[in-house]
Amino acid sequence: MYAADVFKVPLGIAGGVLVAWAALISGIGLSRPEFPGGVVGQRAVMGATLLLVVVVMGIAVQLG
Repeated sequence: MYAADVFKVPLGIAGGVLVAWAALISGIGLSRPEFPGGVVGQRAVMGATLLLVVVVMGIAVQLG
């Protein structure tokens, strides 16, 4: 394992979390038509998704 590969681990983990989040949200949305349950729920889901995307992008920029 090279030193450069070690620095890609955080990006892989953060990207995996983002993918898992997307799969979870889509699965819940397909099984429950009322999801996310109003404006507050919509904003919470959008906020969490935005936070995850910003984290992944920040890690990618730092490693770039």
